[in-house]
Amino acid sequence: MRRLACVFIAVIWFQVQSFSQPYVIQESVKKIVFLGNSITYMGQYVSYIEAYMTLRYPTRHIEYINVGLPSETVSGLSEPGHAGGQFPRPDLHERLERVLVKIKPDLVFACYGMNDGIYLPFDEDRFLKFKDGIEWMHKEVTGAGIPIVHITDAVYDERKGKAYSNVLDIYADWLIGRRYTSGWDVIDLHWPMRKYLEDQRQKDSTFRYAEDGIHPNETGHFIMAKQILLYLGETGLENVKDLKSALSGYPNGEAVLKLVEKRQEIMKDAWLTYTGYKRPWMNVGLPIDEALQKQDEIEKQIQSLLK
Repeated sequence: MRRLACVFIAVIWFQVQSFSQPYVIQESVKKIVFLGNSITYMGQYVSYIEAYMTLRYPTRHIEYINVGLPSETVSGLSEPGHAGGQFPRPDLHERLERVLVKIKPDLVFACYGMNDGIYLPFDEDRFLKFKDGIEWMHKEVTGAGIPIVHITDAVYDERKGKAYSNVLDIYADWLIGRRYTSGWDVIDLHWPMRKYLEDQRQKDSTFRYAEDGIHPNETGHFIMAKQILLYLGETGLENVKDLKSALSGYPNGEAVLKLVEKRQEIMKDAWLTYTGYKRPWMNVGLPIDEALQKQDEIEKQIQSLLK
């Protein structure tokens, strides 16, 4: 019964969102920061968004800055023996202020939840920590005069554990609810991802987004990017099935995507190194001045393709 209730609620939320006004990125926005965990750090959905928006609006120049940090939570929780006991999960509380001060973003997108229940069955205390962490992040970002758009967590494959899949359903529902109870900007990609997963398994029982049930493949990242772009008013993508189709109408679309991905790979490590973090075993990024120079070189190549 609970599962049916969750699906019913999700459908209602999705329908309400579908008829809501799109979020408009103001002309004054020049830097957009993406906060999140390893799924954001992977970067595909960020690159897909940047490539599409660059092709769609070639005269707009926005930096899409990925500072996702693998293993991170906003709840501050960490399971015993995380990473084989080598280190606890990093906590956004430790670095958010530096990100805001050093990068000075004009807009923040934040996607948390996957790690915040620490892969255990539902617990009210852990849920409260997650809610408190999201509330804290919202206040910190808006208190700095920066708008924030929240993003629900990606789906956890229930074949890897129904209990934790249910936890993330609950976390996503709560965050979606803040859109209506508090006026927050919230993008739901959790339930569309779940619906697509279930629909595909009706056709192919072996279908999955991720081997580990957590980190989405290219299909999963496209669905994430698509939901975010739809929220931004890109309604022409409603019936688009994959990234290749989304870019096919633009000359040099795939070439622009490759350059965007190259730039994102350089810049995400550079920005993380520049803003600082405590998690071990990360790539050391280029010094920020050197990275920005490479960014500018790639931007010139992109601009030449857009002419």
